[in-house]
Amino acid sequence: MGHVDHGKTSLLDAIRATNVAAREYGGITQHTAAYQITFKNRKITFIDTPGHAAFSEMRSRGGKVADIVILVVSVPDGVQPQTVEAIQHAKAAGVPIIVALNKIDLPGAAENLDKVKQQLAEAGILLESYGGDIVSAEVSAKTKQGLDQLLEIVLLVADIAELKFELTAPLEAVVIESKSDAKRGPLASVIVRTGTLTSSQTIYFGPKAFKVKALFDEFNKPVSVAMPGDPVAIYGLGEALALGVVLKDQSSEITTEVKEVPAGLVQEEGSLVLRILLKSDTAGTLEALNGSLNKLSTEEKRVIITGQTVGEINDSDVLLASASGSIILGFNVTANATVLQKAVDLKATIRVYKIIYELLEDVEKLLAGLTLAETDIARGRATVLALFPLPSGDIVAGCSVTKGRLKIGEKVKVLRPEVEAPVFTGRVKNIKEGKKEVELIVAGKECGLLLRPTFQDIKKGDVIEIV
Repeated sequence: MGHVDHGKTSLLDAIRATNVAAREYGGITQHTAAYQITFKNRKITFIDTPGHAAFSEMRSRGGKVADIVILVVSVPDGVQPQTVEAIQHAKAAGVPIIVALNKIDLPGAAENLDKVKQQLAEAGILLESYGGDIVSAEVSAKTKQGLDQLLEIVLLVADIAELKFELTAPLEAVVIESKSDAKRGPLASVIVRTGTLTSSQTIYFGPKAFKVKALFDEFNKPVSVAMPGDPVAIYGLGEALALGVVLKDQSSEITTEVKEVPAGLVQEEGSLVLRILLKSDTAGTLEALNGSLNKLSTEEKRVIITGQTVGEINDSDVLLASASGSIILGFNVTANATVLQKAVDLKATIRVYKIIYELLEDVEKLLAGLTLAETDIARGRATVLALFPLPSGDIVAGCSVTKGRLKIGEKVKVLRPEVEAPVFTGRVKNIKEGKKEVELIVAGKECGLLLRPTFQDIKKGDVIEIV
């Protein structure tokens, strides 16, 4: 994991003695891939992803995809904002981290090394040379300097963490990439976590059954069996599967859905914990909020800041919040409709504020176990574009959602431009997006709304808004 141009794929190429990066458009990895090498008679599988967001996308769906994270940092370039985000996602995974200090061969790299280590320390990565417990290696993809040392560190960390596979355990294979091949149909690239996967085997995603027609290794060669840790592509699936889906050898209820991120406390190691991902418009405000929130922690109730960055709330923040069980608290920032939809899909909580003490007061309420009211970011508003009377006497309002989100069961009011007071108050009974019934609809989408009780006088141009 790491910044987009810090040499992750080139480093992996050097380890594999291949030239994957040269075949990628612009030298950037455009898809998720996994590769396996043998070093000192032991197999090591590397997962190369387009970025930390893909890593957390897999984790947010319930699939553990990596036992160790290698954080790649270009020494000449130093720690970048995307490096900091990658660190947050790696820490949320709860797995050991190794730092590869890359491009050490370039002019000025040696002189910049201490500065980079200091930047890492400020980002929460304290290397052994700085008195911490995170191991690092100085490497070069171009000259292959330090590559053996890096691989030895991987094996050492694996031994310390006692990472061992279970050959006789039930099959679990995590989907790391899914696509449709013109000749072969839907294909899924997977990492076998436990058990064995064989060609002609029947595998399951929840209650759905798939017959494996063929398995292919990373070089597109057919194989008959895949062992724990092996990366393979499965041919014979009836449909394209989502990133992070866990395939098993027996039918079950689907268990790969993300856990609901609680807007409250969770029990952990004898104390109550509230995880928070902070977003703000300035670094100074972030620092002030961090200090104030940490003061709210006690032995019985703790606040843990899982991430803090400057800027608008984005998809990556939602993924990190979902994967780490955090709530997102933003100050003087917002989230667009796409991000709100992502939060809905992953059941992540977003709250935004413009006054610091209100944010702190809400955190105190959460620590006390209280439920908070909706924030303005969630306060939906929709404009009525068309009306569809039903034989039952109900009227479906065809609407464009212009702000926030609307949810079934919420109390709403109907506003009319030429009338000062609301012309109707009721609740949302049903929402349809196209032909599909949904529980919730966000800004930027159109839907059909059914209100209860029925409002017979509703008109085009009316505005439906959450009370």
